[in-house]
Amino acid sequence: MSRIVIFAAGSRGDIQPCVALGRALRARGDEVRLVASARYSPMAVAAGLELAPLTADPAEILESDAGQRLLAGGRNPVKFLGGFKRVIGPMAERLLAECADACKGADLILGPTLGFLPRHIGEHLGVPWALIHFQPSEPTGAFPHPFVPRSLGSWGNRASFRAVDQIAWQLSRPFINPWREESLGLPRLPLRGRRPDGPVLACFSPVVVPRPGDWGPNVHLTGYWFLDEDEWEPPGELAEFLAAGPAPVYVGFGSMVPKDGEATGRTVRAALELAGVRGVVQGDPASSDGRVHAVRDVPHAWLFPRTAAVVHHGGAGTTAAGLRAGVPAVVCPFFGDQPYWGERVAALGAGPAPLPFRALTAPRLARKIRQAVQDREMAERASEIGRRIRAEDGVGRARQIIDALPR
Repeated sequence: MSRIVIFAAGSRGDIQPCVALGRALRARGDEVRLVASARYSPMAVAAGLELAPLTADPAEILESDAGQRLLAGGRNPVKFLGGFKRVIGPMAERLLAECADACKGADLILGPTLGFLPRHIGEHLGVPWALIHFQPSEPTGAFPHPFVPRSLGSWGNRASFRAVDQIAWQLSRPFINPWREESLGLPRLPLRGRRPDGPVLACFSPVVVPRPGDWGPNVHLTGYWFLDEDEWEPPGELAEFLAAGPAPVYVGFGSMVPKDGEATGRTVRAALELAGVRGVVQGDPASSDGRVHAVRDVPHAWLFPRTAAVVHHGGAGTTAAGLRAGVPAVVCPFFGDQPYWGERVAALGAGPAPLPFRALTAPRLARKIRQAVQDREMAERASEIGRRIRAEDGVGRARQIIDALPR
């Protein structure tokens, strides 16, 4: 039996895959501690995991002025990472202390690339660690970094990963180096940091991102880690709505919090009406009517297969759920890696070209929805991709890799 700590800092789409992995590790006898916002305590407890709560709440952060500026940063890595520094900077010292404390007694530490926290704490404790990649973050010449919108050729593509790494390091170095020295008793890292050569668990599907030939043996492309809630039962009103007519189109932007949520809601409903489809939307159930049913929190694994198409923000987790369901997707990205996932969906033929949220209007969204629900070839392609993803066992593959890590 091992004590495994998994960092899952972020929104729900970052948490669920880590909970899925943690639940599988727990089922075979490991002790698993999840490091995540206290908001996700019920999810962790339901999976039998111990939660080490972080005091930062991602929902509150995105609703703040700094969070709204982060959402408006688009794909530009300097704006995105700079905005992230503005958001995290005031609480960095506290969060780093919480992360280090959560790892006491760990035999293995898993966590995301940002800040390379598993590397620092693993080095401090003298225990193995591995990185979790929710998007392709390992340098390759096959394609550019997800923050870069177009291919730059083999050399330029690899350089784009190094450039983003350096931007991230220069912004995090003022927090990380003092913490390493004063709290962890480790030497400071050089001005020009370099990516550590540790094991990587890339938890996305090779169906969606084929493995580049120049990734090293330390990079393990496992497939998605899905958290299914098999016993979930829908509210009666939702079940009745779904049964009362043709499959609806789902529209929801997850943890993204538009500055004017009411205006966005009106735009979405107008688009559904223009497209001539029924809808299930993320929102207040009291706002439901005969054509549109609003829901607060419904498992995507349950709802998406019952829709004609899904409209979402392009988060890695939501994109995975849509592709697995085998229905076309309209991606309306806000920032970060979301435009990349929208482009992957379109390149796979499982949805139209992405519609950036900042360009969202009712007529534009209606056109995308009509294309998604009327294009037979797109529907067939989405169905085939869903079948292939459902045949994968990403959690099982990740567990095998973890078992093979040197301890």
